[in-house]
Amino acid sequence: MYCLTLVVQGNSILPRNSKPKSNNSSHRREAISLLQKCKNISHVQSTHAKIIRNGQEQDPFIVFELLRLCSKLNSIDYASKVFHRIRTPNVFLYTALVDGFVLSGSHFDGIRLYYRMIADSIVPDNYAITSVLKACGFQLALKPGREVHGQVIKLGLCSNRSVKMKLMELYGKCGELEDARRMFDEMPEHDVVASTVMIASYLHHRFVGEARSVFDRVQTKDTVCWTAMIDGLVKNGEMNWALEVFREMQVENVKPNEATIVCVLSACSHLGALELGRWVHSYMGKYEIKLNHIVGGALIHMYARCGDIDKAEKVFDEMMERDISTYNVIISALGMHGKSIEAIEMFRAMIKQGLRPNSITFVGVLNACSHRGLVELGFEMFHSMVRDYNIEPQVEHYGCMVDLLGRVGRLEEAFSFIKRMKTAPDHIMLGALLSACKIHGNLELGEQIARSLLDCGKADSGTYVLLSNVYASSGRWKEAAKVRAEMKEGGIQKEPGCSLIEVNNEIHEFLLGDIRHPHKEEIYKKLKELEKRLKLKEGYSPKTEVALHDVEDRQKEWALSIHSERLAICYGLISTKPYTTLRVVKNLRVCNDCHSMIKLIAKISKRKIVVRDRNRFHHFENGVCSCGDYW
Repeated sequence: MYCLTLVVQGNSILPRNSKPKSNNSSHRREAISLLQKCKNISHVQSTHAKIIRNGQEQDPFIVFELLRLCSKLNSIDYASKVFHRIRTPNVFLYTALVDGFVLSGSHFDGIRLYYRMIADSIVPDNYAITSVLKACGFQLALKPGREVHGQVIKLGLCSNRSVKMKLMELYGKCGELEDARRMFDEMPEHDVVASTVMIASYLHHRFVGEARSVFDRVQTKDTVCWTAMIDGLVKNGEMNWALEVFREMQVENVKPNEATIVCVLSACSHLGALELGRWVHSYMGKYEIKLNHIVGGALIHMYARCGDIDKAEKVFDEMMERDISTYNVIISALGMHGKSIEAIEMFRAMIKQGLRPNSITFVGVLNACSHRGLVELGFEMFHSMVRDYNIEPQVEHYGCMVDLLGRVGRLEEAFSFIKRMKTAPDHIMLGALLSACKIHGNLELGEQIARSLLDCGKADSGTYVLLSNVYASSGRWKEAAKVRAEMKEGGIQKEPGCSLIEVNNEIHEFLLGDIRHPHKEEIYKKLKELEKRLKLKEGYSPKTEVALHDVEDRQKEWALSIHSERLAICYGLISTKPYTTLRVVKNLRVCNDCHSMIKLIAKISKRKIVVRDRNRFHHFENGVCSCGDYW
């Protein structure tokens, strides 16, 4: 089969060993110029019609520009139709369409087109190879990737840097780390780009030590390399390590970019590291990082997750550029902090701005309704999803409604709602209803839900603990012990309670009954002092039923007194100046007894204490909580 091979001469793609006629060249330049002026696909179509009338639709130069433009305008279907009209497509045209498929996310179509090119006996060059390897990488298509690698060896393209890079990316994404490392080792030493790809591959597959080894070998690390390391650590949950690497980056005087700042803010959000987050915010000005919708959204999220909702709102107000994602972040933040009415008002303001809500928007709105018990408004918003915006409810939206009904004690209604859903309930939704059954004392329904979770294999440690607590709260200690035994036999570990507090830019972690902290003597001394004062002067009486163990009340009191958030608060009290706001992050739901005690601690210490638990934020001040004792 005849194949027209093209080479680049100057700024044009010319057939090898041929000289175009001058009149054809001028017509070609005119057609290409017209295509380059097209701003949308309608303009492209009208120009293409003119090209066809002029008999130029088989001209490879014009078709190449046409394919490139269609891909740029996200009109891959039109590009594909143009390509299939070409009688003798060459390697450049094939590559242009493969690139278009990759750009549009149609990766399998790109791979199939490459195979068709090979079947047509057209020899791929390094550009075609890198395009199809990019498609394989996105699709995690290891087998086609290995076949392409074999062609690379046969064609003698093994020394091509771009080809090596794409092979390394492919193997790294697919978890073939030995093959990826082999390609990396063949690259020139100290290649920072290759090192960055290798680091990202190791981190993606949680080899957070090998990644550091490669990272340390790079003598001159650029911003992308540092950011890749920080981003990988954040995605692997290594927040403290990520912040440590960021500090190293500052010591090396490497300028961060927008992506770096977003990664660091994400780490601060998870840890509740407000002071560090504030420093990063002020640091943005030094490096002229703009407050666009990406960075602004990350800042709002950080301030909100670290307990400073007022600053989060201020950042939102300062932003000149807001999109739907920005509104989604602030709506969710307001709801989590108990500002449910403000969240609904923000939703309505967004609508007035002409922005169309999406599925994520309604998760935030429905959560806001749930945190305040706004049942009627919640159902109004839920129904408006389909009625007004043609958004089909997903399991997350159904879960919000079940949580809302469960919180206000309408348990049977919530269970009926689940039965009527168009999608199967997940363990999170059923777990929320199980928790509501415990709170409202509906043992029968709680047991039914828990057993259904156990029978279908969706139970996690929380399910077992909740079922055990449901039995214990009604005095059925034998059944509670049996559930705990089943949990132990199944090798299911209860998630340990953990609380974090930031003091002097350092994150301090506390577990239940923790004795690891260097100031443990002062912490427990403060804890005893508080308990004594609260009992004598504030009438505090431990809610021993919360402990849910078949033991003496004194033992229950001791079990409650060493909860991780109490230890964190006591450390904050002895380590900060009077009247300083304390902010604590806890991984589990705050128990009733701790909630009551923290209200009193805030009152007698004249402090504001902000606690973020698994469900929401609690702002304790003057003996009351922002949640209104509803969480």
